[in-house]
Amino acid sequence: MLKFYYHPTPNPLKIALFLAETDLPYELVPVDTAEGQQHTPEFRAINPNGKVPAIDDDGTIVFDSTAILLYLSDKTGKLGVTPEERGALLSWLMFIASGLGPFSGQSVHFHHSAPEDLPYAKNRYMRETERHYQVLNDHLKGREFIVGDSYSIADISAWGWAIRGERVLGGEGLERFPEVARWFKAINARPAVEKAQQIGKSETFKTPGDEPSFRALFPSNYVDA
Repeated sequence: MLKFYYHPTPNPLKIALFLAETDLPYELVPVDTAEGQQHTPEFRAINPNGKVPAIDDDGTIVFDSTAILLYLSDKTGKLGVTPEERGALLSWLMFIASGLGPFSGQSVHFHHSAPEDLPYAKNRYMRETERHYQVLNDHLKGREFIVGDSYSIADISAWGWAIRGERVLGGEGLERFPEVARWFKAINARPAVEKAQQIGKSETFKTPGDEPSFRALFPSNYVDA
Protein backbone atom coordinates (compact mmCIF):
# COMPACT_ATOMS: atom_id res chain seq x y z
CA MET A 1 0.00 0.00 0.00
CA LEU A 2 1.10 3.55 -0.71
CA LYS A 3 2.68 5.28 2.31
CA PHE A 4 2.02 9.02 2.55
CA TYR A 5 4.48 11.01 4.65
CA TYR A 6 2.51 13.95 5.90
CA HIS A 7 2.52 17.17 7.90
CA PRO A 8 -0.45 19.62 7.72
CA THR A 9 1.31 22.29 5.67
CA PRO A 10 0.66 23.55 2.10
CA ASN A 11 2.68 21.07 0.05
CA PRO A 12 1.50 17.89 1.82
CA LEU A 13 -2.08 19.22 1.68
CA LYS A 14 -1.89 19.03 -2.11
CA ILE A 15 -1.28 15.30 -1.94
CA ALA A 16 -4.00 14.93 0.69
CA LEU A 17 -6.45 16.54 -1.73
CA PHE A 18 -5.41 14.28 -4.61
CA LEU A 19 -5.91 11.21 -2.42
CA ALA A 20 -9.27 12.52 -1.21
CA GLU A 21 -10.41 13.19 -4.77
CA THR A 22 -9.40 9.75 -6.07
CA ASP A 23 -10.04 7.51 -3.03
CA LEU A 24 -6.64 5.93 -3.62
CA PRO A 25 -5.81 3.66 -0.64
CA TYR A 26 -2.87 4.81 1.48
CA GLU A 27 -1.23 4.54 4.87
CA LEU A 28 -0.63 7.86 6.62
CA VAL A 29 2.84 8.33 8.09
CA PRO A 30 2.91 11.52 10.21
CA VAL A 31 6.16 13.48 10.17
CA ASP A 32 6.36 16.15 12.88
CA THR A 33 8.69 18.69 11.29
CA ALA A 34 8.77 20.94 14.38
CA GLU A 35 10.12 17.94 16.30
CA GLY A 36 12.75 17.34 13.62
CA GLN A 37 11.42 13.97 12.45
CA GLN A 38 12.25 14.93 8.85
CA HIS A 39 15.96 14.75 9.74
CA THR A 40 15.99 11.16 11.01
CA PRO A 41 18.01 8.62 9.00
CA GLU A 42 14.81 6.68 8.35
CA PHE A 43 13.10 9.65 6.72
CA ARG A 44 16.24 10.83 4.92
CA ALA A 45 16.24 7.43 3.22
CA ILE A 46 12.84 8.42 1.82
CA ASN A 47 13.70 12.05 1.02
CA PRO A 48 17.38 13.05 1.21
CA ASN A 49 16.23 16.69 1.19
CA GLY A 50 14.46 16.20 4.52
CA LYS A 51 11.08 17.67 3.56
CA VAL A 52 7.48 16.52 3.27
CA PRO A 53 5.52 15.34 1.41
CA ALA A 54 6.90 12.08 0.16
CA ILE A 55 5.37 8.75 -0.81
CA ASP A 56 6.55 5.17 -0.92
CA ASP A 57 4.44 3.31 -3.46
CA ASP A 58 5.41 -0.31 -2.81
CA GLY A 59 9.08 0.53 -3.20
CA THR A 60 8.78 3.41 -5.65
CA ILE A 61 9.76 6.49 -3.68
CA VAL A 62 8.73 9.96 -4.86
CA PHE A 63 9.33 13.24 -3.06
CA ASP A 64 8.36 16.87 -3.81
CA SER A 65 4.68 17.67 -4.15
CA THR A 66 4.82 18.43 -7.88
CA ALA A 67 6.61 15.19 -8.66
CA ILE A 68 4.13 13.26 -6.54
CA LEU A 69 1.11 14.85 -8.22
CA LEU A 70 2.50 14.03 -11.65
CA TYR A 71 3.39 10.49 -10.61
CA LEU A 72 0.00 9.74 -9.07
CA SER A 73 -1.91 11.33 -11.93
CA ASP A 74 0.06 9.34 -14.50
CA LYS A 75 -0.32 6.14 -12.47
CA THR A 76 -4.06 6.41 -11.91
CA GLY A 77 -5.02 8.21 -15.12
CA LYS A 78 -6.93 10.73 -13.00
CA LEU A 79 -6.88 14.53 -12.75
CA GLY A 80 -4.61 14.91 -15.73
CA VAL A 81 -5.19 16.76 -18.99
CA THR A 82 -5.36 15.97 -22.69
CA PRO A 83 -2.08 15.39 -24.56
CA GLU A 84 -2.54 18.77 -26.23
CA GLU A 85 -2.70 20.45 -22.82
CA ARG A 86 0.31 18.66 -21.33
CA GLY A 87 2.67 21.55 -22.05
CA ALA A 88 0.36 24.02 -20.32
CA LEU A 89 -0.02 21.66 -17.36
CA LEU A 90 3.74 21.35 -16.92
CA SER A 91 4.19 25.09 -17.29
CA TRP A 92 1.66 26.00 -14.62
CA LEU A 93 2.85 23.28 -12.26
CA MET A 94 6.38 24.67 -12.52
CA PHE A 95 5.10 28.23 -12.12
CA ILE A 96 3.61 27.17 -8.79
CA ALA A 97 6.56 24.97 -7.78
CA SER A 98 9.31 27.48 -8.59
CA GLY A 99 7.49 30.78 -8.12
CA LEU A 100 4.20 31.15 -6.32
CA GLY A 101 4.96 28.51 -3.68
CA PRO A 102 8.55 29.41 -2.72
CA PHE A 103 7.92 33.16 -2.68
CA SER A 104 4.81 32.63 -0.56
CA GLY A 105 6.79 30.51 1.86
CA GLN A 106 9.63 33.01 2.13
CA SER A 107 7.21 35.89 2.61
CA VAL A 108 5.56 34.03 5.48
CA HIS A 109 8.97 33.28 6.97
CA PHE A 110 10.21 36.87 6.95
CA HIS A 111 6.89 38.30 8.15
CA HIS A 112 6.17 35.74 10.86
CA SER A 113 9.23 33.67 11.80
CA ALA A 114 12.46 35.57 11.14
CA PRO A 115 14.27 36.56 14.35
CA GLU A 116 15.09 39.97 12.89
CA ASP A 117 12.88 42.58 11.25
CA LEU A 118 14.28 42.81 7.73
CA PRO A 119 12.20 45.33 5.71
CA TYR A 120 14.00 44.62 2.44
CA ALA A 121 13.36 40.86 2.66
CA LYS A 122 9.75 41.37 3.75
CA ASN A 123 9.09 43.75 0.87
CA ARG A 124 10.95 41.65 -1.71
CA TYR A 125 9.09 38.42 -0.98
CA MET A 126 5.68 40.02 -0.50
CA ARG A 127 5.94 41.95 -3.77
CA GLU A 128 6.99 38.84 -5.67
CA THR A 129 4.22 36.81 -4.07
CA GLU A 130 1.71 39.45 -5.13
CA ARG A 131 3.16 39.49 -8.64
CA HIS A 132 2.74 35.73 -8.97
CA TYR A 133 -0.83 35.93 -7.74
CA GLN A 134 -1.50 38.68 -10.27
CA VAL A 135 -0.16 36.47 -13.07
CA LEU A 136 -2.51 33.69 -11.96
CA ASN A 137 -5.37 36.16 -11.56
CA ASP A 138 -4.93 37.44 -15.12
CA HIS A 139 -4.71 33.89 -16.46
CA LEU A 140 -7.96 32.87 -14.76
CA LYS A 141 -10.07 35.58 -16.37
CA GLY A 142 -12.76 33.74 -18.30
CA ARG A 143 -11.50 30.37 -17.07
CA GLU A 144 -12.99 27.91 -14.61
CA PHE A 145 -9.77 25.95 -14.19
CA ILE A 146 -6.07 26.66 -14.56
CA VAL A 147 -5.51 24.28 -17.48
CA GLY A 148 -8.12 23.37 -20.06
CA ASP A 149 -11.78 22.81 -19.28
CA SER A 150 -11.47 20.43 -16.36
CA TYR A 151 -10.20 20.24 -12.81
CA SER A 152 -6.65 18.92 -12.71
CA ILE A 153 -3.54 18.58 -10.60
CA ALA A 154 -2.68 22.18 -11.58
CA ASP A 155 -5.69 23.34 -9.57
CA ILE A 156 -4.76 21.04 -6.70
CA SER A 157 -1.21 22.39 -6.65
CA ALA A 158 -2.33 26.03 -6.55
CA TRP A 159 -5.04 25.25 -3.97
CA GLY A 160 -2.42 24.02 -1.51
CA TRP A 161 -1.06 27.55 -1.24
CA ALA A 162 -4.28 29.48 -1.85
CA ILE A 163 -5.80 27.92 1.26
CA ARG A 164 -3.20 29.90 3.22
CA GLY A 165 -3.91 33.09 1.30
CA GLU A 166 -4.80 35.22 4.30
CA ARG A 167 -1.60 34.35 6.15
CA VAL A 168 0.54 34.70 3.03
CA LEU A 169 -0.95 37.93 1.70
CA GLY A 170 -2.31 39.50 4.89
CA GLY A 171 -5.31 41.79 5.06
CA GLU A 172 -7.99 40.75 2.59
CA GLY A 173 -5.97 37.77 1.41
CA LEU A 174 -7.16 36.36 -1.91
CA GLU A 175 -9.94 38.94 -2.21
CA ARG A 176 -7.32 41.31 -3.61
CA PHE A 177 -7.21 38.99 -6.63
CA PRO A 178 -10.87 38.50 -7.58
CA GLU A 179 -10.37 35.88 -10.28
CA VAL A 180 -8.21 33.78 -7.95
CA ALA A 181 -10.77 34.25 -5.16
CA ARG A 182 -13.59 33.09 -7.48
CA TRP A 183 -11.59 30.05 -8.59
CA PHE A 184 -10.60 29.23 -5.01
CA LYS A 185 -14.17 29.33 -3.74
CA ALA A 186 -15.22 26.90 -6.47
CA ILE A 187 -12.39 24.49 -5.68
CA ASN A 188 -12.90 24.83 -1.94
CA ALA A 189 -16.56 23.85 -2.33
CA ARG A 190 -15.59 20.41 -3.61
CA PRO A 191 -16.49 17.66 -1.08
CA ALA A 192 -12.97 16.24 -1.27
CA VAL A 193 -11.54 19.43 0.21
CA GLU A 194 -13.21 18.85 3.57
CA LYS A 195 -12.09 15.22 3.43
CA ALA A 196 -8.50 16.29 2.70
CA GLN A 197 -8.48 18.73 5.59
CA GLN A 198 -9.51 15.94 7.97
CA ILE A 199 -6.47 13.84 7.06
CA GLY A 200 -4.14 13.67 10.02
CA LYS A 201 -6.56 15.45 12.38
CA SER A 202 -6.22 12.66 14.91
CA GLU A 203 -2.45 13.19 15.02
CA THR A 204 -0.74 15.66 17.36
CA PHE A 205 1.84 17.93 15.74
CA LYS A 206 4.00 20.34 17.69
CA THR A 207 3.26 24.04 17.18
CA PRO A 208 6.50 25.81 16.20
CA GLY A 209 7.71 28.71 18.31
CA ASP A 210 10.55 27.67 20.58
CA GLU A 211 14.24 27.40 19.68
CA PRO A 212 14.27 23.59 19.22
CA SER A 213 11.44 23.83 16.69
CA PHE A 214 13.21 26.62 14.77
CA ARG A 215 16.40 24.54 14.76
CA ALA A 216 14.39 21.63 13.33
CA LEU A 217 12.62 23.75 10.71
CA PHE A 218 15.52 26.01 9.70
CA PRO A 219 18.67 24.00 10.46
CA SER A 220 20.91 25.95 8.09
CA ASN A 221 20.37 29.06 10.24
CA TYR A 222 22.21 27.33 13.09
CA VAL A 223 25.16 25.75 11.28
CA ASP A 224 27.65 28.17 12.84
CA ALA A 225 25.80 28.68 16.14
